Amino acid sequence: MWTELSTIRSTGFRPVRSCATRAARHGLKTRATGALLIALLVVTGCATAYTTPGGPANFERVGVTKTMRDASTDGVVQKAFDKKPLARFPTGIAVVRVQAPDYASNTAQSFGTGAFCVVTTRDIEKPEQTDRLGKLPMVSGIAPLNRLLLPQNLQSDLELRQAAAQLQADMLLIYTLDTQFKTEDKAAPLSVITLGLAPNQQVRVTSTASAVLMDTRNGYIYGLAEATDQQNHMTSAWQSEVAVDETRRATESAAFGKLVGELETTWHGVVARYANPQHVIAQ
Repeated sequence: MWTELSTIRSTGFRPVRSCATRAARHGLKTRATGALLIALLVVTGCATAYTTPGGPANFERVGVTKTMRDASTDGVVQKAFDKKPLARFPTGIAVVRVQAPDYASNTAQSFGTGAFCVVTTRDIEKPEQTDRLGKLPMVSGIAPLNRLLLPQNLQSDLELRQAAAQLQADMLLIYTLDTQFKTEDKAAPLSVITLGLAPNQQVRVTSTASAVLMDTRNGYIYGLAEATDQQNHMTSAWQSEVAVDETRRATESAAFGKLVGELETTWHGVVARYANPQHVIAQ
C-alpha cells in the first residue's frame, strides 16, 4: 500500500474521478449558467420596462398657436398692447403716493376710500429728494396731487390720471412703500432686572419703495423702479413704540431716496427712447 502511494506521487499519476463526481461538477456549472441568464433577463426586463414621467404639454391647449391666440386673447391684455406713448417732451410729471386702504401713521393721514388711499402728507420725502426729479432732463415741472383734485372713491389709476390731467401733466408718477418691522429682545434677563429700562430690544425695519411712471392720457407704462433700505435700532421696552416709528420714518426716507436714484436711471432711458433726439439735453 505504501509502495502504491509513493509510486503515484513520483509518477504524477492522479486517480480517475468517478462519474458521480463529474456529474456533480457539471451540475454546478449548469446552475451557475442558469442563474447568470436569469440575472441578465431581470436586468434587461427592468431596463425595457422604464417609462418617462410624462409627455410634453399640448401647446394648443394653452393658446400658443396663432389661431387660438387670436381667438382667446383677453380684451384687457390686448388693450395694454395697443397703448402707445402720447406724452410730449419736455413734459410735466404729477406725483402721488398711494397706500393700502385706511393707511394711517403717527405723522401722516390718508385720503380716499376704495381699492387704495392717497397719502398727501410729506412725512418721509425730503425736499432735496423731490428737487432732484424736477431737475431731470426734459422735465418741465413736478407737481404733487392733493385731495382737492381727487375723488373720494379711488378704484384704479383712472382717478389719479384724471387728477393729473387737471394739472396738465403729461405723465404720472405713482409710488408706494411697503414697510415691515420686527422687535427682538436681545437680553431678556436684563430686561427683568432693569424693569425694561435698559436698551435691550432691537428694532429691525425694512422698507421697499416701488414706483411706476405712466402716461396720463392712456396709462401707458414708461418704466418701473424699486429700492429697499433696512435699519436696526436698539431701544428699551418703554420706548419701543416711539423708536419703531422713528426708525420706520428714517428707513422709509432712505428707501425713497434710493428710489429717486433708480428713477433718475429709469428717466434717462425714457428720454433716450421716447424723446425727440434734438431736444435731449446733453448730460
